[in-house]
Amino acid sequence: MESEYINRKTQLVTYLQLHAQSLEEDLSQLAKQMDSLDPASKDHADLDFEYNFTSGQHSATMHILDYVEEIM
Repeated sequence: MESEYINRKTQLVTYLQLHAQSLEEDLSQLAKQMDSLDPASKDHADLDFEYNFTSGQHSATMHILDYVEEIM
């Protein structure tokens, strides 16, 4: 039973780490796209909204990952 718990914990932590890494890559790509646009354009504003939304997802994922690692 304990080995199953350890396996599930490892899977959860690995998933959260990969998800956070994917979000970081998304943020990097969004920043590159935004840098190529006029800051006053609608496209830039749309990407800025998406960047902030993705940044929030990353922050939430990191918070959950930290908590999971702390309690397990």
